[in-house]
Amino acid sequence: MKTTKWLLVLIGITLFAACGTPKTKKIGENKGGKKELTEKQLKVTERPDSIKEKMKARGEQDQAQPELIVESPKEGEVINNSTVKIKVKIGGDLKGLKMGKDKAGTGNHVHVILDNQPYAAHYMWDKGFELRNITDGKHTLRMFASRPWHESYKNKKAFKTIKFTVKNGKADETKPTTDAKGKKLADAKPEGADVKESKAGDVDFSKPLVTYSRPKGTYKGENGKTIMIDFWLSNAKLIGDGGEFKIRYSVNGGEPKLIEKWAPIWLEGWKTGENSIKLELVDKDGNLVENGGYNSTARKIKVLE
Repeated sequence: MKTTKWLLVLIGITLFAACGTPKTKKIGENKGGKKELTEKQLKVTERPDSIKEKMKARGEQDQAQPELIVESPKEGEVINNSTVKIKVKIGGDLKGLKMGKDKAGTGNHVHVILDNQPYAAHYMWDKGFELRNITDGKHTLRMFASRPWHESYKNKKAFKTIKFTVKNGKADETKPTTDAKGKKLADAKPEGADVKESKAGDVDFSKPLVTYSRPKGTYKGENGKTIMIDFWLSNAKLIGDGGEFKIRYSVNGGEPKLIEKWAPIWLEGWKTGENSIKLELVDKDGNLVENGGYNSTARKIKVLE
């Protein structure tokens, strides 16, 4: 009897192990058995071969020292319209650099940043650009020349800042846009962007400042495998360039990493779906360098297969 009893117990344990115990999911796998990409798997890598090929085809353009010349708006200008017209020109040592889109829909352009919003890309600089739906109040503009793959030119004159004020802008929104003689202009909108509601931070453009540029938007297929982090640095040098500052970044709330030279970095291993990026300017002790809230910026991007 005892032997039979223990045999029944052993059979019960075996059946429970085979049927009653859920299968343990392996670390790094999702429900479909596919490997999940996490922040820990992100690693710095070389710029993609596709970018290297573009650089080679551009000749000396990447050694250009462009100068951004802002014709409007003027520093301190008060604008009585919620649509702000931007007019810039490119000068300096261009080495063949020209602005505008090519047949592939990319090309050299200017990143236009209102307050601390994501940039708008301005390609047709000779035709002007407009930012629409700007709220009343004080605002800032930061603008810099950029390559077709959105890597910024980093010579000093390639970057410009402007402070301006919109006053009673909403009052003119229902009026037709006219030229200097009062003639109604065509309904087609020029190159520009509809912006979100924002106010200027209490920023001092003469103090250390980092301007977030990339990554931005949605990345598909091959473009989502290796993604660039790029920024513009003003009135400061990073430790690796002989200064005392660092750039701190984190992805998806993961462990913060440091950039010690002013140059873009390329990261591979992004997870499919939404990713969050935070970029900050810190001193040698790791303390955030405050400047109107602009030195700590968070963005979200999407990576699609």
